[in-house]
Amino acid sequence: MNIGLCDSRRTILIIDDDAHARAALHIALEGAGFSVAEAANDLEGERTIKRCKIDAVLFDPIAGTTHSGPTITERLHASGSTLACYIISTAAEALMGSVGLHELGISGIFLKPLDTKVVIRTLKTRLYATEVAGGDA
Repeated sequence: MNIGLCDSRRTILIIDDDAHARAALHIALEGAGFSVAEAANDLEGERTIKRCKIDAVLFDPIAGTTHSGPTITERLHASGSTLACYIISTAAEALMGSVGLHELGISGIFLKPLDTKVVIRTLKTRLYATEVAGGDA
């Protein structure tokens, strides 16, 4: 697991058991100015969230789940977390409309193969809006 720089840049956590997919997204996000943390599964991801200030999570709910209980976003949402959590998955279409994703703490869905430009633009828009609303700018 790479915890990234955890510095003043916005930090994105990628949770995916596909090391190649994580690496490609990691490179694109770092190139766009983000600090990036990685985890191969949801339990590693939760440990990283506790150790490092994470601003958003990109996760594959199918590949990165280590148990049959609630997903990482459901657990974060239940704990009161306001982290932006996005699904990255080949099965995303099956999830859309089937449940209230917002109620589960999911901010959006990106379909694999990812268009990294769309992911980066979405994250910058979401995190910048959060920064302005919070009075940090």
